[in-house]
Amino acid sequence: QVQLVESGGGLVQAGKSLSLSCEVLGPVGDVGDMAWYRQVPGNGRELVCRIAGGKGIPEYGDSGKGRFTCFRDHSKDSLYLQKYSLNYEDSGVYLCNALVRREFTSSYEPVWGQGTQVTVSA
Repeated sequence: QVQLVESGGGLVQAGKSLSLSCEVLGPVGDVGDMAWYRQVPGNGRELVCRIAGGKGIPEYGDSGKGRFTCFRDHSKDSLYLQKYSLNYEDSGVYLCNALVRREFTSSYEPVWGQGTQVTVSA
């Protein structure tokens, strides 16, 4: 079964750094776009960053532009998110998303991770 495994997050003090990782596991034929989203209560999912399959240049959403650094290791089907000096508005559930073509299939489908909670404290 294909799944996205996220790690990092938790309770982080304001001003400290954040590092999240997401890895695609399972019988995968290919991984297309990978992205990080953030969900805050009362809001929808906001795009933080996206990197297309086979590419290395990230595209940032409004919530990520100028604030987060996103990079990808295609050899490991992994996506990473970093930010130095967190502030309170960075709190939320961070979810990883990937377009995955399962082995022996021809179409891509979106797969979501379970999400990792980031809470920025004083």
